Amino acid sequence: MASTAQPAAPGVTATRTPRRSTGPAGTTPPHAPAREARRIPRFVWALPPVAVLALVFLYPLALVVQQSFSPDEGGTSIAPYGDVFASESFRSALTTTVWLAVGSTVGCLVLGFVLAMVIAFVPFPGGRAVAKFIDVFLSFPSFLITLALLFIYGNVGMANGVWTDLTGAAHGPFDFLTTPWGVLLAEITYFTPFVMRPLLAAFSQLDSAQLEVASSLGAGPARIVRQVILPEALPALAAGGSLVLVMCLNEFGIVLFTGAKGVTTLPMLVYSKAILESDYPAACVVAVVNIAISVGLYSLYRMVSRRVGA
Repeated sequence: MASTAQPAAPGVTATRTPRRSTGPAGTTPPHAPAREARRIPRFVWALPPVAVLALVFLYPLALVVQQSFSPDEGGTSIAPYGDVFASESFRSALTTTVWLAVGSTVGCLVLGFVLAMVIAFVPFPGGRAVAKFIDVFLSFPSFLITLALLFIYGNVGMANGVWTDLTGAAHGPFDFLTTPWGVLLAEITYFTPFVMRPLLAAFSQLDSAQLEVASSLGAGPARIVRQVILPEALPALAAGGSLVLVMCLNEFGIVLFTGAKGVTTLPMLVYSKAILESDYPAACVVAVVNIAISVGLYSLYRMVSRRVGA
């Protein structure tokens, strides 16, 4: 028989006992604050990568900075900085590094922009294969390109060999690889694909209808490049050019493999001071200056890229 609720007695207010909420199978769910307390704080997950970064990068960098303030006489002093800044070898290396980096960057931007436009907008057999080769080229070591240039333009290279065979001369005319111009050529050859890669990605997003409309309105090729293609390419040019500039400032293998004894850059000066002269405080000073320039240029790149929308 179904039970019926009994009415409350007159003058007595009926009360209901609140029921405790239960979880699955009648269990009481854990209290929310207790569950939050058992969670691992987020900053704990960041500790392992920060520890690895500090061990493999920040600690050696701190040792380099510390050594730059530690002269051979002992103690802590800024004398190594004064000695290095006052030396003619440092000023010459700084000037050579800057003009080689700037010249290589300008050459890479011009050559990379032209080649990327040809690959992207001029149909020719094998164009897609060339574009894929650009990706493969980025994995090549820098000394490999320098070695190839030595085979072609070196003192006993192919170009000089052909010249001597044709003219009977004792020496060929190509001897520029051991000069700053040879280093400049090698760096432009090696770093141009680093500009082409972001440019090709930017050109792939460009609507071909814009080019057709501009052409139908009577715009010539130069005007189309200036008013349609170049604005779309500016973020990629800024990104690729900044990357090339920083890499050229720190390039060591190309200068070493060209055998340009009269070309001393900051990385070459670090090698000379540390390995050949065992002057570790001076080597660390030059390294700190090189790092400061690179970080400054990277910060400038980030600021410029935000402005142009890269």
